[in-house]
Amino acid sequence: MQRFWGEIMTNRTILLQNGVGMPQLGLGTWQVPDAAAERSVEHALRFGYRHIDTAVAYENESGVGRGLKRSGVGRGEVFLTSKILAECKNYGETKRMIDCSLRALGTDYLDLMLIHAPRPWDEMGDDNGYRYEEENAAVWRALEEGYTAGKFRAIGVSNFEIDDLRSLMRRCSIPPMVDQVRAYAGEIPWELLEFCRTNRIAAEAYSPLATGGLLKRGELAAIAEKYGVGVPQLCIAYVMQLGMIAIPKAVSPAHIEENTELGFTISEDDMRALAAL
Repeated sequence: MQRFWGEIMTNRTILLQNGVGMPQLGLGTWQVPDAAAERSVEHALRFGYRHIDTAVAYENESGVGRGLKRSGVGRGEVFLTSKILAECKNYGETKRMIDCSLRALGTDYLDLMLIHAPRPWDEMGDDNGYRYEEENAAVWRALEEGYTAGKFRAIGVSNFEIDDLRSLMRRCSIPPMVDQVRAYAGEIPWELLEFCRTNRIAAEAYSPLATGGLLKRGELAAIAEKYGVGVPQLCIAYVMQLGMIAIPKAVSPAHIEENTELGFTISEDDMRALAAL
């Protein structure tokens, strides 16, 4: 069974290459409207979450910021992530977008800022299309400046494959610290995870439930039953046990709380079964 990052998993925290600790479990807010994001973030933080993920594209940064404020949890206790629009591919626009995100979130800094995708979304499926290598380098330069200026505690990317990472790393001064990718049981990008491990890039899994697609899999329910948990908890624990950071989306207080019920260890046999889906 392949293992990743086990040497730096301490108290469910991943240590980034610059020494910043990133909580391994977070709350995702993709497809969550602004008002609902405020409520879910407030509840999650009051319940004990300390990692919140948002993005410019989600159009809920203001709600996330209000939820953080209403929770009463100190800003320094929360790991807050946002992302530059995938369609933003120039230095000046990135600089403006950074300041807009900070204002919307009501904070002076972010714990992590990511490039949301290496190409605009409507071009992501074209493997032979234009690669935006120089444009991503220009966006990254703006992130590097923000990092140096204290606007970010860490910087990274999302949806970058190995070639995208190599291209950026050839052009950057500060290497990416995180790559946030779609990963779930049966669909783990093993080669990318190994590349990230070798280059000290923390791998973060979004949609660890396959956007709900895994909830009806009977074989998953049978495995989850062994541990006295539901399929969501099994799927979240699976990617975390691989050493990835997990940011499952949840809106209802019940689901937000249930997703923290991770006090179990999946056996090697079951890890192999999940990998083989």
